Amino acid sequence: MFEAEAICSPALLQLPIHTRKFISSKPRIGFLTRISTPDVLLSQTHHQSCSLFSIQKDSRAQTRTSFPLNASSSSVESAEYIEEPATNVRFQTSVSLPGCSSSLALLGTGYREKVFAIIGVKVYAAGLYVNQSILNNLNAWKGRPAAEIQKDPSLFSSMFQSPSEKSLQIILVRDVDGKTFWDALNDAISPRIKSPTLVDESALSTFRSTFEGQPLKKGTFIFLTWLQASKMLVSISSNGLPSSVDATIESENVSSALFDVFFGDTPVSPTLKASVATGLESVLK
Repeated sequence: MFEAEAICSPALLQLPIHTRKFISSKPRIGFLTRISTPDVLLSQTHHQSCSLFSIQKDSRAQTRTSFPLNASSSSVESAEYIEEPATNVRFQTSVSLPGCSSSLALLGTGYREKVFAIIGVKVYAAGLYVNQSILNNLNAWKGRPAAEIQKDPSLFSSMFQSPSEKSLQIILVRDVDGKTFWDALNDAISPRIKSPTLVDESALSTFRSTFEGQPLKKGTFIFLTWLQASKMLVSISSNGLPSSVDATIESENVSSALFDVFFGDTPVSPTLKASVATGLESVLK
């Protein structure tokens, strides 16, 4: 049911030969490995309501998975995947998405965890895909270490402002109803919009209606795709990669706030931001 059904296109990020080695330092970084079966493996979690996007510091060591080197395939059976180790969720290394001009390559993965009392419950895994042209806007950060990249808000601002397509994939690892998902997302977005305009309110209404009343089962794919700073696409699929766009959000304030939820100073998934920083370190050498 959750097999990736789309045919992968060649990955766009081409890295220098010397980066094609495995790195074994901690936190764990894993470059591309071939997976014999493309099934999305999902971790078992307790079924209980939670705020999915509230800010939470992850006090544990962050496990990071780097992005692929070359991810080309002609069939789903030979597709290449990266596994997010905390959730065992597998991400395709290259995806072709509705509304995008070309395929996007995986840059980093992470997960979102909510703590109830002392028990951590993983809610979803997430991965960031980018068009390789985004690197043209990041030359100023060539040679910077991942730790420095991760702490530099101007880099992530440049990524957001870049006209190059980028997409955040969320894969749920537990059932959640659409209203709960939206309420949690809205709780994270709204405080980041200080004085919402009529355009912002309309965009938020469209965003809300896309999720409300929709059951989001474990294994559901949600793609939030930024075509440009003021235009974002939302695609939801319970059966592999989406084939259509469910909503178009046309508000720079809303799009920027959402990007900040994941890549701002207080990201809801520190592991995702750290992994993306590691990926950027590798391609910006």
